[in-house]
Amino acid sequence: MSKEKDIRDDEIRVIGSDDGQRKKSQGWKWLVLLVAGIVIGIIVWQALPVKQEPIVEDIAEPGYFDHDSNIQEQPIQKTPLSHAEETGHGFVEIADTTINDIPLQIYIPHQMSFSLYVGAVDRNDPSILYAAQAADVRADNGGIVGAFVLKGEPLAWGLSKKGYCAIINDTVTIGVADNSPLFEEATEKQGYFFRQFPLVDNGQLVENELKGKSIRRAICDRGGEILIVETLTTESFHDFAQALVDLGIDNAIYMVGSNSYGWATDADGVRHPFGNPDPPKKKWKNISYLLMKEKP
Repeated sequence: MSKEKDIRDDEIRVIGSDDGQRKKSQGWKWLVLLVAGIVIGIIVWQALPVKQEPIVEDIAEPGYFDHDSNIQEQPIQKTPLSHAEETGHGFVEIADTTINDIPLQIYIPHQMSFSLYVGAVDRNDPSILYAAQAADVRADNGGIVGAFVLKGEPLAWGLSKKGYCAIINDTVTIGVADNSPLFEEATEKQGYFFRQFPLVDNGQLVENELKGKSIRRAICDRGGEILIVETLTTESFHDFAQALVDLGIDNAIYMVGSNSYGWATDADGVRHPFGNPDPPKKKWKNISYLLMKEKP
């Protein structure tokens, strides 16, 4: 053929040459070697010992308004409330404190016996070292609200309020129950029993549906010690009950608060009255009082 492009009908043209085929084969060999080298490098790198950084737990710090569920509430430290020295006779220690911005006055009995009384209490009786209204009376007929036992005699029945206070053999029991066997026991053992709104039950706040604010008063059990706690400002039931819980009260029921009259006599024999000394406009014959006198 005179020229490269000239070709007869009975000829076949072969594209490329032996040199080109050789170069193409060598290119594939280099590619295979490169891939093999990368694979071997990875295997060798993984086999080498690696220096690890110390493990640090990633604990997110809670935000200011977040509630950290990992933080456990500390138990209330029930430091003694009483700082009075025993005098050898009965008296009421009066202590002041503030819980949740609520000023409280605490009455701590020393060497005292407890009882209930119905009717107009003798304000001139020096043997009564503490007096405060206990159960409620009905607005329509002046009857006692809830079950009530006076020195073994049942004066009222009913479960309008689940909180109760029983005084049997000079032992005071405060609790919350629909039905308490202490009612029958009080009738059998010449004891006392009355019902009121529950505030604290085994250290837990008890909600009441009553609204509004007033001076609040409660009889409380704190580690087996019976106390009377009242507010010096008008408070709701909820805030008062919460203050009692934060004070470390185990069980508490309400007593008549507001301006109801009463008094406490301290170790020096000084009487400290509280409430309105004027008798109510309606002289309820069934007004009941919790009384404390010196133990015989």
